[in-house]
Amino acid sequence: MKKPSATQDQSAAKLISKRIAELGDWRGETLGRMRKLIKEADPDVVEEWKWSVPVWSHDGIICTGESYKDKVKLTFAKGASLKDPAHLFNSSLDGNVRRAIDIHEGEEVVESAFKALVRQAIALNSAAKSKSSKKTKQM
Repeated sequence: MKKPSATQDQSAAKLISKRIAELGDWRGETLGRMRKLIKEADPDVVEEWKWSVPVWSHDGIICTGESYKDKVKLTFAKGASLKDPAHLFNSSLDGNVRRAIDIHEGEEVVESAFKALVRQAIALNSAAKSKSSKKTKQM
């Protein structure tokens, strides 16, 4: 996957900031707080704007951040492969690949557990990327 240019990064970051501001209520605060935790867990995270929603990536998609009337949903692209001892995943549990965390008004997410999920997702993405680059070199 080609790394987005600095200009693309900046425009995605602006779009994400704009979305957070547009929400203007607890959903904006929640999305902003989760964005901050993602950046704390991975200072090298790449912010993207895809499917009209914020996307955080590192060697592949970590998660998306969607907002609905009654919740903020963070969908982890490979969530089914992640260990979740704190049981943060509470949505999309039937799928074989994705898992999501729905956060409703007044709910808090355990910060350390959330950051651990982000770091696990990055490790999984990086492992998959190194396997595919080894295959390419062997060809």
